[in-house]
Amino acid sequence: MTRQERSWVLYDVGNSGFVMLSTALIPIYFASLAEPGSSVVVAWGYAETVASLILALLMPVLGSLADLRGNKKKFLVGFVGTGVVACAALGVPTHALAFLVLYVISAVMLNGSMVFYDAFLVDATTEDRFDEVSSQGYAWGYIGSCIPFIACLAVVLGGPSIGIDMMLGMKIAFLITAAWWLAFSVPIIRDVHQTHYKERVPNLMRATFSGLLATLRDIARDKRILLFMLAYFFYIDGVHTIIKMSTSYGTDLGIDSTQLVLALLMTQFVAFPSAIAYGRLSARFGTRRMLMIAVFAYFCITLFAAFFLRSAVEFWILAVCVGLFQGGIQALSRSEFGKIIPKERANEYYGFFDILGKYAAVMGTFLVSLFTQLTGNPSIGVLSVSVLFVVGLAFMWKMPEDDAR
Repeated sequence: MTRQERSWVLYDVGNSGFVMLSTALIPIYFASLAEPGSSVVVAWGYAETVASLILALLMPVLGSLADLRGNKKKFLVGFVGTGVVACAALGVPTHALAFLVLYVISAVMLNGSMVFYDAFLVDATTEDRFDEVSSQGYAWGYIGSCIPFIACLAVVLGGPSIGIDMMLGMKIAFLITAAWWLAFSVPIIRDVHQTHYKERVPNLMRATFSGLLATLRDIARDKRILLFMLAYFFYIDGVHTIIKMSTSYGTDLGIDSTQLVLALLMTQFVAFPSAIAYGRLSARFGTRRMLMIAVFAYFCITLFAAFFLRSAVEFWILAVCVGLFQGGIQALSRSEFGKIIPKERANEYYGFFDILGKYAAVMGTFLVSLFTQLTGNPSIGVLSVSVLFVVGLAFMWKMPEDDAR
């Protein structure tokens, strides 16, 4: 890879530390702050819903502004800086509600930075290498996230032997994760520069909203983009919901927290070679075909989680299966979208691309929380996710054959 490609990939390594911590340890830590008897799934699901909704409302406008010459990196730096500070500060609150508010801020900053990061793909490499470089980003992000996470586990789980309780251990873990995120943000800020952009115009805000409406019209007229985004809206909902709710779901089923964390760590190791392999297989079999395989696999994974997941052994099986397809479906979705959009409007398009994912995440986490609350059965909540993969697969199937990649 070129220096620019390597620097772009390294940001995935940096932010993935926080993604891993928020997937595995933070829900468990939140459970220790929550009122006894309250459902972790319900509270956590609603918090994720609020974070996704805020981001979905912000990103199209901010994405359009970031497309202007020189703006993309400024927005990336702002979101990364705020997110790092919020992550480091997560150890301060001692009340569950205050912790959730700070977590929502950090989650919004993390996912907002990912929109600008994704849009930098068109600046960091050439179109013929989008699949490969995007897959490398997810792959190294998975394996790289394990380093700070293992350090956090050592402090949290091994801390009592040297006089560090869980609360202090988590405070240290938040600091470790924030430092890791900041350190691996430096290369992309230093080496990757905005080469595709829109020129600045008078009446900036009016032009911004006019541009957003024009982009919506362009999306509606382009059948390839429209069908792909509709498919993405549904299937990425299921992917994000499984990522965000897996630990809290396992907690409600009574699975030991250590088993949950170690199984999710295994997911990262499995996802590393799988993401790279997926990027290379797409060159042989086509990106759309590989995406459809991954969506169907996730449908099967959801059924397994709803009907068979009852113990730590099944959770380990689930973790391995998710690892096989998680990196591939995310990396190829990102790279395929980059191929079919105007490069000079990448942030604007990725803003809409992200809003689909975030509104989908609103729908997915809300469905899990709602059906769990109504039925008192977390398995019913998980089962509701399967329909999203079916609908996503249907839209992907309708894409014209000559547009398949």
